[in-house]
Amino acid sequence: MGGSCTQRRPAGRRQVLFPFLLPLFYPALCEQIRYSIPEELAKGSVVGNLAKDLGLSVLDVSARKLRVSAEKLLFNVDAESGDLLVKDRIDREQICKERRRCELQLEAVVENPLNIFHIIVVVEDINDHAPQFDKKEIHLEIFESVSSGARISLDPATDPDINTNSVKDYQLSPNPYFSLMVRVNSDGGKYPELSLEKPLDREEQRSHSLILTALDGGGPPRSATAHIEISVKDTNDNPPVFSKDEYRISVSENLPPGSSVLLVTATDQDEGANAEIHYYFRSTAQSTRHMFSLDEKTGLIKNNQSLDFEDIERYTMEVEAKDGGGLSTQCKVIIDILDENDNSPEIIITSLSDEILEGSLPGMVVALFKTRDRDSGGNGEVTCHIGRDVPFKIYSSSNNYYKLVTDGALDREQTLEYSVTITATDRGKPPLSSSTTITLHITDINDNAPIFHQAFYVVHVAENNPPSASIAQVSASDPDLGPNGHVSYSIVASDLEPRALSSYVSVSAQSGVVFAQRAFDHEQLRAFELTLQARDHGSPALSANVSLRVLVGDRNDNAPRVLYPALGPDGSALFDTVPRAAQPGYLVTKVVAVDADSGHNAWLSYHVLQASEPGLFSVGLRTGEVRTARVLGDRDAARQRLLLAVRDGGEPPLSATATLLLVFADSLQEALPDLSDHPEPTDPQAELRFYLVVALALISVLFLLAVILAVALHLRCSSIPSVWRCFQPGVCVKSGPVVPPNYSEGTLPYSYNLCVAHTGKTEFNFLRCSDPLHSTQDIVCGDSPGALIPLQSGNDLTSHPETLTPRLFSIAYTVGAVTSEDSERRCSPTRREPQQALNPDSQDSNYTKLHSSCKQAPGMQRNSVQNLRCAGCRDSLQPEKEKGPSQNTQRAQ
Repeated sequence: MGGSCTQRRPAGRRQVLFPFLLPLFYPALCEQIRYSIPEELAKGSVVGNLAKDLGLSVLDVSARKLRVSAEKLLFNVDAESGDLLVKDRIDREQICKERRRCELQLEAVVENPLNIFHIIVVVEDINDHAPQFDKKEIHLEIFESVSSGARISLDPATDPDINTNSVKDYQLSPNPYFSLMVRVNSDGGKYPELSLEKPLDREEQRSHSLILTALDGGGPPRSATAHIEISVKDTNDNPPVFSKDEYRISVSENLPPGSSVLLVTATDQDEGANAEIHYYFRSTAQSTRHMFSLDEKTGLIKNNQSLDFEDIERYTMEVEAKDGGGLSTQCKVIIDILDENDNSPEIIITSLSDEILEGSLPGMVVALFKTRDRDSGGNGEVTCHIGRDVPFKIYSSSNNYYKLVTDGALDREQTLEYSVTITATDRGKPPLSSSTTITLHITDINDNAPIFHQAFYVVHVAENNPPSASIAQVSASDPDLGPNGHVSYSIVASDLEPRALSSYVSVSAQSGVVFAQRAFDHEQLRAFELTLQARDHGSPALSANVSLRVLVGDRNDNAPRVLYPALGPDGSALFDTVPRAAQPGYLVTKVVAVDADSGHNAWLSYHVLQASEPGLFSVGLRTGEVRTARVLGDRDAARQRLLLAVRDGGEPPLSATATLLLVFADSLQEALPDLSDHPEPTDPQAELRFYLVVALALISVLFLLAVILAVALHLRCSSIPSVWRCFQPGVCVKSGPVVPPNYSEGTLPYSYNLCVAHTGKTEFNFLRCSDPLHSTQDIVCGDSPGALIPLQSGNDLTSHPETLTPRLFSIAYTVGAVTSEDSERRCSPTRREPQQALNPDSQDSNYTKLHSSCKQAPGMQRNSVQNLRCAGCRDSLQPEKEKGPSQNTQRAQ
């Protein structure tokens, strides 16, 4: 049915003229592919194998989406074989009208890569129309004076077919007067004429009837007949004569309807009715007769309708001038239509990409289009351009084809779509233009990483928060679409231990909410830092990190803890001594407390809750220093009890209490009666331990006495007087305990060694200080000198001087605070300081005065004794009254 690059020769065979592939975008193009087909082919008829002529395989037909496009789509492509098929009825006369060459312009489009090829389908004429006469009945009047050989023009038959299928010959029915002559014009048209063979004789025959037959050149030929009636009239020997045999004029297509186009004139030398001339159209197509009108009397030709150069460029007509005697003559009128720029260019989109990936490289073809202007010459030359604010540009291809390509970076996040307006302008005067707008959608790719809304996050969380509570939320956005913009969150790093991280916090992958997995404790963990990651679901995925610092805020969940004064091992409150002559502002002691909280929650304040004598002491609100507020009065009790409260600054505040036992005394002996008023309740277990200690102490004392007596007897026998110097009156034995005490309650423990010597009056003398003690255990009397022994009355001492045995008494105490001014001090008989509280049995007893002779370490404060225990016994010294007023007895129990 088709061929390439050759014209169709016989009917029914179609060949493609040129079997070369026509690339759209190359400047050097081969000739167009041409097919030749007859009109009126049945639907589905094969025009030619388009895929083969384009060099495509059968698989490429569907893969590359081979298709054809035209203004009126009369053809389509078989997707399986690649054949070009007839889609609709093809009527050459309807499509091409009176044109002798009927060619249909097609474009074949393939994709991947995108190419376009030009195809011309030549529609050949078939003999599908029979000739037709305008009039079935032709009436002629001929004067009898007409000489032989005269010719009478007849209206020709018309046939829409062309070439051989058009009117080829005429035939006339046989008669003796007339013969048929066929005149051929310069354009190939054939016009029948009657030739008078012999003069007419009206008297013999007034009319003649003839049959005129028109035949076309088809196979088989088709024909049409017209009946000719000839009336013989009287003589008219001069026919009309036109001023020109051919009239030619050019008019603009913008000529308004009803305008005068041309005036034809003819003259006749006859007179009267034989000289009256009338004008008629002859051998003129019906379309021309509809377009123009001819005034029969004046010969003026006017246009009935608007002229359009794009439809018909030239009109040709025959005008007959007939006189009253029946003679006539003809002239040819040619009207050329001049083109005007009355048609705007047209823009036809032949291919358009639905979606364009952002980030596409410049030069990618996104659309193909062509322009068309029905005007001719410069009026039909078109140029195209687009706006400057879009990243696209156009390139001219060929035959008014253009391609739209990218000319810059495409970013969907900045512009989702582009509306590109293409404007086509011709070169007419004035120029006309038209425009069309196409919308190009940009497809997203994963080219944007998530972005956190903050550069870093700082979150304050109060301690003791409920587990699984939300403590923060991070948020990141991704301008991409779909999975490329869907963000999930995770923890990628932390300054916590990796194993402990999951037990502290977690993050919701969808919402970015950070949850606490446990209750935080400000005292254990004050701050920690996390590194959170936001990751999209693109391929490849993109991510971003942000730092989240969690600050654990403090709550007032810890009460103050009193460090000093501390309670004794048995839970009893310790005491401090205050000189009776203490002036207002004298520093008695200092309460030391701490709070595990921080900030205001750890801001401690000290208050007096209870006091034996209100107003006697004052407490520093922030320092905790206990000072005397006034001088001790005669009515004030020697023993004072202060109950202090330590409050923090939290809300609500928490507090602790401390009890201070203060004794006004200038020495330890004076302080002892005041400390025995309210003995602490004894513990049964403590009494049992006490009796065990007493039993061990007695055994040790007995053993020690036996050893001392043995040594004394041995020394006495050896007559060494220097050994007895220690036992002389007023002389202290400088001897330390065998077992050094270990006592660590308080801050500066010290021990003192006492010896008893016989003098005029009984007293205890401190000989020297022992080394600091480092244990919280009570002091136990050893077997060496330093044990506490009872002293006899003055009478007994004088009566039995040989029985006096020096005994050492060891006292350990701990001071809570020290001062720098008492850096070194030695005891003397004239200066005594109370060092430890004892429990006397009676207030009326006189106590042995303690003389201190020691070297205090720097920082030690006097009158700050915490605890006192007898070395070798648990109970205190019990004084007993003498029968005489001047004698004092003392009993150690």
